[in-house]
Amino acid sequence: MKGAHILLAFALLALAASFTYASDPSPLQDFCVAINDTKNGVFVNGKFCKDPKLAKAEDFFYSGLNVPRNTSNPVGSTVTPVNVAQIPGLNTLGISLVRIDYAPYGGLNPPHTHPRATEILVVVEGTLYVGFVTSSPENRLITKVLYPGDVFVFPVGLIHFQFNVGKTNAVAFAALSSQNPGVITIAKAVFGSNPAINPDVLVKAFQLDKNVVKDLQSKFWWDNN
Repeated sequence: MKGAHILLAFALLALAASFTYASDPSPLQDFCVAINDTKNGVFVNGKFCKDPKLAKAEDFFYSGLNVPRNTSNPVGSTVTPVNVAQIPGLNTLGISLVRIDYAPYGGLNPPHTHPRATEILVVVEGTLYVGFVTSSPENRLITKVLYPGDVFVFPVGLIHFQFNVGKTNAVAFAALSSQNPGVITIAKAVFGSNPAINPDVLVKAFQLDKNVVKDLQSKFWWDNN
C-alpha cells in the first residue's frame, strides 16, 4: 500500500510538472527560425520553422530602433515592436523587445495588459509616471515616477501604463518574456470591440448612462502599436 502511495505521489508530481511547462516549453534545438512556408516547414510554437541549415544572419537581425517615431496621434505615443514578426529567429526563444516614444507632457501608453509576458522597462529619455494594478480583490495601484536609467517591472497579465509627465519627448525600451507577448488595450478592447459588445452589458458593468456607452463605442480607438 505504501508503494502505491509513493507511485501516486510521483504521478501527481509528473502531472503538475507537465502543466507547469506546457505554456512555455524550453526549445529542444538551438533555434527555430520562423517561416511562412507551410510545405517545407515544421510547425512549432505558432510558427513554421525553416531548416536550421538554411538560417542566416538576417533571421536574427533588426535595424532601426534608434529612429524616433511620430507621436502625433490621439494618445501621444508610438510603440515599435521587435518580436517574432520582425525577427523570425526569435521563434521559440521566449523574448521580445519594444521601443516606446512619448510626446511631451501627456504622451500616454494607455492602460493595457500583455497576456503572455512580464515586461521590464528602462527609461532612456524624459520622465515617466508608470504603474500597474494588482488583481482582485485588492486592485491596488502601484506607481513610480521614472527618470533616465530607471527600470520598472510590470508583472505578466496585469493592467499597466506609462504617462509622460515631463516637458520634453520621452523614450523607453522594454523587454518582454515572450516571442509574441500580445497586447490588450483596455479601452479599445471594451469599447472598440468588433462586433460591439451589447451596450446593456457595459451600462451594467461600468454603471454608465447608455448614451455615454454608445458615444464611447462610436469613437475611433487609436492603436499605438
